[in-house]
Amino acid sequence: MGGTYPSRHHDTGRWLVQYTGRVLVVCPGCGGRALVTPRPDLPAPPYFSELLFLPRRLTCAGCGAIAHWTADPRGRALVAAQPGGTEDPFFRRPLWLQTRCLGRVLWACNEEHLEALAAYVGAALRERGPARPTMAMFARLPRWMKESGHRAEVLAGLDRLRDLARRSAPADRSDAAHERGDRPRHYGALYFRGGPYEDGV
Repeated sequence: MGGTYPSRHHDTGRWLVQYTGRVLVVCPGCGGRALVTPRPDLPAPPYFSELLFLPRRLTCAGCGAIAHWTADPRGRALVAAQPGGTEDPFFRRPLWLQTRCLGRVLWACNEEHLEALAAYVGAALRERGPARPTMAMFARLPRWMKESGHRAEVLAGLDRLRDLARRSAPADRSDAAHERGDRPRHYGALYFRGGPYEDGV
């Protein structure tokens, strides 16, 4: 079980993209757990928004599958990936951390994202920060996750995701983790960096 949670939660305005540095997905090869990360030879980005443009690598420790993703070019700019929904924003693979909850699907990108959701859902008092950015993750959560009457069910669902995070075999895959095409609206944000990422740059 996830244990107890602080009675008060203060929203610092973090965006969903800040949880995409490490994304657990269903492997396209074996159906087990794979990992999507920025290309390891690149330096850490100075701004979290750059996580939407960094070249990505998918790796599976189970079957050895490897895949690569780069942002689509548009002139001298790169087009951002769009996080949200039950697929990872880069390879469009189903997220590994998915479970059915209250007739919907509860999902998380990784363990850090899961624990952030649990801290918010488990708090009896939820405080907004001094500003409410339109892209702040908690402000954009669906209503069913925020309702106090659903707290126990959502926390139980997050406990199931914790258990999934410790598993990696194809047989451990959640029956909710499959393609459903619920991609978010794509805003086509651009990054004018003067060209694609080169090795180590």
